[in-house]
Amino acid sequence: MSDTTASDAIEIEALLAQMPEGMGRLNEKMGVELVEVTRERIVATMPVEGNTQPYGLLHGGASVVLAETLGSIGSAIHAHPDRIALGVDINATHHRAASSGTVTGVATPLHLGRSMASFDVVISDERGRRVCTSRITCTLVPAERLG
Repeated sequence: MSDTTASDAIEIEALLAQMPEGMGRLNEKMGVELVEVTRERIVATMPVEGNTQPYGLLHGGASVVLAETLGSIGSAIHAHPDRIALGVDINATHHRAASSGTVTGVATPLHLGRSMASFDVVISDERGRRVCTSRITCTLVPAERLG
């Protein structure tokens, strides 16, 4: 893949601005913040605090929300402007617990096709240790099908 150009960056910003709910209310509640968005890589952070299970550890579902957000944004960028991305599969392997601080998710494309896009998402703690590995696949459908 080539590096993202200035025109790509403008197109990506326009796409994100068009999303009816921005990144989505769930992401706002969970404190997900986009750090980097290019065609080659999508990065976001999320606090552990407020996203824990009863033992005070990062909830596995919170990791999946972060992964789905990143993979869906990457798929939407690939699908734009004539198609939209809809998630059809996601899986996650939880490697270690996180009990404080911030986790960072990095999504990179595995497959960018005409009708499907898949992303690998690695979530790490502040020490760079892998917390979760996820894979998300989205189907790419014509935009007018939702209208």
